[in-house]
Amino acid sequence: MVGITAFGAYVPRLRLSRQAVVDANAWFNPAIRKLAKGERAICNWDEDSLTMAVEAARDCLTDQSRDDLGAVYLASTTLPFEDRQNAGVLSTALNLSENLMTMDVTASQRAGTSGLINALNATADRKASALYVASDKRRTKAAGAQELQFGDGAAAFRLGAMDVVAEFVGAHQIAVDFVDHYRGQDQKFDYGWEERWIRDEGYFKIVPRALEGLFASIETKPADIDHFVMPSVIPPVPRRIASEAGISEASVRDSLHDRMGESGTAHALVMLVDALQDAKPGQNILVVGWGQGCDALLFRTTKALAVLPPRLGVKGSLARGRVESNYNRYLALNGLVTQEKGIRAERDGQTALTTLYRKRDMILGFVGGKCRICGTVQFPRTNACVSPNCGAFRSQDPHPFADIPAKIQSWTADNLTYSPDPPAHFGMVVFEEGGRLMADLTDVDVGGVEVGMPMRMVFRIKQFDERRGFTKYFWKAAPDTRKV
Repeated sequence: MVGITAFGAYVPRLRLSRQAVVDANAWFNPAIRKLAKGERAICNWDEDSLTMAVEAARDCLTDQSRDDLGAVYLASTTLPFEDRQNAGVLSTALNLSENLMTMDVTASQRAGTSGLINALNATADRKASALYVASDKRRTKAAGAQELQFGDGAAAFRLGAMDVVAEFVGAHQIAVDFVDHYRGQDQKFDYGWEERWIRDEGYFKIVPRALEGLFASIETKPADIDHFVMPSVIPPVPRRIASEAGISEASVRDSLHDRMGESGTAHALVMLVDALQDAKPGQNILVVGWGQGCDALLFRTTKALAVLPPRLGVKGSLARGRVESNYNRYLALNGLVTQEKGIRAERDGQTALTTLYRKRDMILGFVGGKCRICGTVQFPRTNACVSPNCGAFRSQDPHPFADIPAKIQSWTADNLTYSPDPPAHFGMVVFEEGGRLMADLTDVDVGGVEVGMPMRMVFRIKQFDERRGFTKYFWKAAPDTRKV
């Protein structure tokens, strides 16, 4: 039996008020007033599809061994690198073994579910566990429906044959080049087609065929479905499709659009995580993925679901949100407006790729050192132990710091140092096991930082090299607001 053995998710803390978007743009496009309800999740300036993938994976791997992972998949249509394997960066940030297979899955909103089907089949064939992550951060033009409908988010799954919490029962796929939207080469934004055409000729004619194919290949009947997961920015669509297929209306899952928006490639899987957080053992979860065709996947939960340790998941992520009502700030954080950044921002950001490679475990994986003589831990790892009572030379073994609880010892909010989201917060962070680091702070509110505040380290964008198109990543300290 192969299936999901653990799951996790990440939704950014910031939530843009849709009313704020409407207030700013309804003068130009009054039709968007009907979309003013609720909020959509937005990334901070130092978040993207890769950083969200890392956080979702960390949530998934809570209390899970990482040693036996044989593959890492990353599905997204908004990956930061077109020619650098993003899944490889993800695996390095998670401190996984180099003896594994990594793969990016992209080019369609259906990549999330299509990639998951292939990863499950490969896991069964290889008899090794795998990590599967889907993440998307899509940019939108101002004053359009997409600006209110889209949202940012990520979901992650550990796949394997042992301690399965949701058995993979089967799947059916249909490939149809039905173009509901697209984003051409070197284009920043999606181009969408007419909604009624998408609904009538797309959803209502293609999805039923996928469901028919699935039910024809398995013993489960439509009436046996307990949770029906189908993303759609057209609200009535999932309920009508469920009804016509014989699936109970009560099983249709909340799309989460009011609270986070549509997270693209990741959204079917974000909704799956949300369903798994509600599901009981022995229930059937049907997942539909859409985009140039349709995927239909069926999972059946097991008794192991009841004993899986709690994780943040979708519900925990949504509970920690902070509403952002400043529309101009949203535009700036997402690079949707040209700003005068000032002279202090005018510095060359070239990355020394040689150093990045040699120090990749420290920079991307946040691995420090632990002295095998006296037990002192430190970051960064150096040739000499920093303990004044030791000073042993070349005595340090690699020691991961990313998951060690930390607190703020001192901090500064600086309005002179350039930051895309001023003021720039930084301070001395001390770790529970020992060791300290002068770190950038992120996801903090002005006036909300205190000495002694619990912090956790998060993988974030450090700097953009706009001249060469390279994104630098490192670890920052964020308030530990997780509640599982």
